[in-house]
Amino acid sequence: MNRLFSVVAIGLFAAFAFFLSFFTVDERYHAVVFQFSEAKRIISKPGIYFKVPFLQEVRRFDKRIQTIDESSPARIQTVEKMNVLADSYIKWQIADVEKYYKAVGQVEGKATDRLRTTVNNMLRDEFGKRTVQDVISGKREEVMRQVRKVADADAERIGVRIVDVRLKRVELETGTLNSVYERMQSERKTEANRLRAEGAAQADQIRADADKQREVVLADAYNKAQQMKGDGDAKAAAIYAAAYGKNPEFYAFYKSMDAYRESFNKKSDVMVLDPSSEFFKYMKNPRAGGGK
Repeated sequence: MNRLFSVVAIGLFAAFAFFLSFFTVDERYHAVVFQFSEAKRIISKPGIYFKVPFLQEVRRFDKRIQTIDESSPARIQTVEKMNVLADSYIKWQIADVEKYYKAVGQVEGKATDRLRTTVNNMLRDEFGKRTVQDVISGKREEVMRQVRKVADADAERIGVRIVDVRLKRVELETGTLNSVYERMQSERKTEANRLRAEGAAQADQIRADADKQREVVLADAYNKAQQMKGDGDAKAAAIYAAAYGKNPEFYAFYKSMDAYRESFNKKSDVMVLDPSSEFFKYMKNPRAGGGK
């Protein structure tokens, strides 16, 4: 009976040992076979594998992309000494499982803490070189490229690859927000005053140009008018001279009639002249000029 029990026990133990000799690795994990805390094999392909029972153990490391999502935003200071709250996340993946387990073992928190510290330090360095406007909108992509580059170089030392580092949002603290609003108001007022000054200067220049053009136009018009008047007077004089040359007596008579009309144009006009004056000769005798 004892012999039978021993055979059954040995058989069960052998079956149990045989069962423990096999393990599976799926596509989501790397597997490392340890013997007395020393890595013997690294397995990255999925399948069924063999290990020595009781002497060897298998540890699995997730090969999927993992996320470090900050629970609270980091308080960071910009180059103007203004505080902003930066909320970021990190996407990372085990690239070299041997380096990884040597650096952090199976304590994933060591890796996440190191990556979080590296990224936060880089954010502080990069934000400290830039203005609030740069980190909020202007140069955020440039900042994150530099952060990702440095973080990836540091992560490579522990067998990790940085897939992505992003800022979810960047917010101003209340005190910083008020300071920014006041500065924006001051800048807008300064800009408005500058534009008003430029507008006034341009208006003065336009008015000066208009006045100058007006003077030029008036002077040109006056010169043309004087020239036309001179030409008209010359033509009139020529006509008068021609008329006088043809009939001096009629010309003298016409000029006297014109003088009478101008002299007695108003009833209130008063002239004090000697009645025998030459001015009245055609009034006394219409033929005074010709003697007939």
